[in-house]
Amino acid sequence: MSERFLVSGGNQLVGEVAVGGAKNSVLKLMAASLLAEGTTTITNCPDILDVPLMAEVLRGLGCDVTISDDESGDRSVVTIVTPVEPKYHADFPAVTQFRASVCVLGPLMARCKRAVVALPGGDAIGSRPLDMHQAGLRLLGATSEIEHGCVVAKAEELQGARIRLDFPSVGATENILMAAVLAEGETVIDNAAREPDIVDLCTMLTQMGARIDGAGSSVLTVQGVKSLRPTTHRVIGDRIVAATWGIAAAMTTGDVRVTGVNPKHLALVLDKLRSAGARISYEPNGFRVVQPERPRAVNFATLPFPGFPTDLQPMAIGLAAIADGTSMITENVFEARFRFVEEMIRLGADARTDGHHAVVRGIPRLSSAPVWSSDIRAGAGLVLAGLVADGVTEVHDVFHIDRGYPKFVEQMQALGGQVERVGTPK
Repeated sequence: MSERFLVSGGNQLVGEVAVGGAKNSVLKLMAASLLAEGTTTITNCPDILDVPLMAEVLRGLGCDVTISDDESGDRSVVTIVTPVEPKYHADFPAVTQFRASVCVLGPLMARCKRAVVALPGGDAIGSRPLDMHQAGLRLLGATSEIEHGCVVAKAEELQGARIRLDFPSVGATENILMAAVLAEGETVIDNAAREPDIVDLCTMLTQMGARIDGAGSSVLTVQGVKSLRPTTHRVIGDRIVAATWGIAAAMTTGDVRVTGVNPKHLALVLDKLRSAGARISYEPNGFRVVQPERPRAVNFATLPFPGFPTDLQPMAIGLAAIADGTSMITENVFEARFRFVEEMIRLGADARTDGHHAVVRGIPRLSSAPVWSSDIRAGAGLVLAGLVADGVTEVHDVFHIDRGYPKFVEQMQALGGQVERVGTPK
């Protein structure tokens, strides 16, 4: 049997937890190293499975990648030496194992003017087509097709263009942005994603010599340059991991201080917890959540940043499941993310779904059962649910959780949560 977590319910989470670098940022920053010949160093990298997977992708493209511990031993430093001429063919097992591997498409087009990238795998949360990625590259002057399970793109030269995205897709924004920084002339990306991870990428690209205006807004303007230089960059704190701990504190009527993240990146999430009855305090490098009594029911609707993150939808459902009252959760980003609700019902949750809505009637306590993770966030959400269930909940397929949450069990135990890892790694 593969690894699983045994989660015993009944304990409050109390204490302090430090958050590392953002998963949704570090992998794109690693891909951006392809844009400049030489040595790029990325610090504050989280100790998650996807970082060595991305390292394998870059090695397959001709880079020399090393991952080492920083001085504290709690974070990783990734050093990437990019060759004069990277390989452009990313069609090997590591590429297909996780979604973020597709972010090498833009940098390869910028450096090599051609790219062959295997269609990526990743979390089972619904379709995430590459139509907008390809459409953006075509407007920059490339051809792009799906052939034999790969995205195949090429161009004589990339020319700046005005590109309007149908939806503020983070991945499409990143790929188009990284292709545009070395294109000739001006590129305007309208309806661009505004996530902090996009701002972090823009910051690193600017350090490398790119000319980008509008980071954090819905319009990015890029003036193409001839070449970029390598740099050293620190990854921003992971707001999704940080919010997971905040919601866990609220669910367990706990008291948790979270450090290593900009609390402004979580303004709406923390407001929702305040509406649920939590006392929230902002701190220079984080925030504190104190939940004095059973949380009140709150409605959630997922939207692109600065809206409520879709990655926190499972945790929102977990909170609703034990809240006082009835909550409606609306999923506006990924159509299959409500698969999580089926597992919550195993734990006794009173929940019903209809299209992209879920109605959850809170009960005082869930009941333990075997449950299965279908993706990173669903796995974390099931662990949180186990913390407020009678008995011992078995959470299976926890390799998903390891892809997004470094030292999850150890940090949970340090806060007083009863979680044990058993079994054989998958």
